Amino acid sequence: MDIASIRELGELLRRQISRIVIGQDEVIDLLFIALLSEGHLLLEGPPGTGKTLLARSFAASLRLELKRIQFTPDLMPGDVVGSNLFNFQTSTFTLSRGPIFTEILLADEINRTPPKTQAALLEAMQERTVTIDGHSHPLSAGFLVVATQNPIEQEGTYPLPEAQLDRFLFKVLVTYPDRDQERAMVRAHGHQTTMPDLVKLGVKPLCDLPLLLAARGLVAGLRLADEMVDYVVDLVRATRNHPVLRYGASPRAANMLAAAARAAAVLDGRDFVIPDDVKRLWKPILRHRILLSPAAEVDGIGTDAVLDQILTQIPAPR
Repeated sequence: MDIASIRELGELLRRQISRIVIGQDEVIDLLFIALLSEGHLLLEGPPGTGKTLLARSFAASLRLELKRIQFTPDLMPGDVVGSNLFNFQTSTFTLSRGPIFTEILLADEINRTPPKTQAALLEAMQERTVTIDGHSHPLSAGFLVVATQNPIEQEGTYPLPEAQLDRFLFKVLVTYPDRDQERAMVRAHGHQTTMPDLVKLGVKPLCDLPLLLAARGLVAGLRLADEMVDYVVDLVRATRNHPVLRYGASPRAANMLAAAARAAAVLDGRDFVIPDDVKRLWKPILRHRILLSPAAEVDGIGTDAVLDQILTQIPAPR
């Protein structure tokens, strides 16, 4: 894999999925950036906006195994990671693997389950391993969590803990499509009420895991100029001193921003990062890592507005 072939793969991926999930080109790119930079993605939006279909189309396009967990209030951690079951015939314990043993895990409506079960994903997302009864079990090298959640104000939802949120590379806000996009959706899918058949829609595998791992290695080896390192660090540090923020972003945010910017540069056909790569990813990476002060919430100031302000205050390198 070289930069040109990775860029071509990104374009083919966007073209194929956008025929099925209309109007979400930027989300498709962020999904691919997350996979290339070993991150995870949280999609927030109202039901019926194509979040599950997007994840299924993405996995099928890259020939990756996908398993789906419907998060509910009664879901237990063992339902996610699995457990050891006693075999009476052999008098031994046998590992029953949970759905987390996959390549792409679709955690559907993750904020409808209590924090105890949400936390079952923490080790897997950070270390790509699962510990069951004191024994560690490795996950796939391509392991990626695509979690969906409804807006937190809706009934029957539990806010994700800060430690859980910090494991997600991106938080992407999936909004309703505009009128033309919605008309195109009705034309494409208005003949059925069930989940579309991806094979019938012409979804073909464009890549496989070994090639993706090779692409990931190329992205990780991309050099980041000193002035770009300073820009990333200064932006993240500015969140810790902003007057309307109770908490700023951790150093992990700077590392994730640098890693994702490398992937964005490669998808644009470059072997170097420019300020526009960082600016493009700034809000999806930071919006779930900062906490507004009570006064800012009362005044109706949003996190994205604060992040826009910081972006204008920190000069970009030339």
